[in-house]
Amino acid sequence: MTRAIALLCGVLFGAGLVVSDMVNPARVLAFLDVAGHWDPALALVMGAALVPSALAYVWRGRRQRPLAAAAFHVPDSRRIDARLLGGAALFGIGWGLVGLCPGPAIAALVTLQWPFLAFAAAMLAGMALHRALHARPA
Repeated sequence: MTRAIALLCGVLFGAGLVVSDMVNPARVLAFLDVAGHWDPALALVMGAALVPSALAYVWRGRRQRPLAAAAFHVPDSRRIDARLLGGAALFGIGWGLVGLCPGPAIAALVTLQWPFLAFAAAMLAGMALHRALHARPA
């Protein structure tokens, strides 16, 4: 049941990215081009995403546990440290260079276009490198 819900959420999220054209790197790069031909579409998509997010937080506050899990998994740390800032900076730099972040890149894999495949391969390599560098001793 949990996997079916996760799959449904992923498909819904991916479909939203496709419908809003957020899988198009040119659309994202145009949003980041505030000094040129700025495109506000990404801001509108982000703003629209706040509605279901806010509703989900209200719903979560009224429930003891989720529908298909034993407990909610909400981060409790509010610490801002070098790892968080460094990761945010790397994410932003990568997003600004190519106009893709993981969600839209994964949704765009269905097109089988080489830029999306290359991005996904690089993303997986980066995840493997992170895991190797930060492996906890057994």
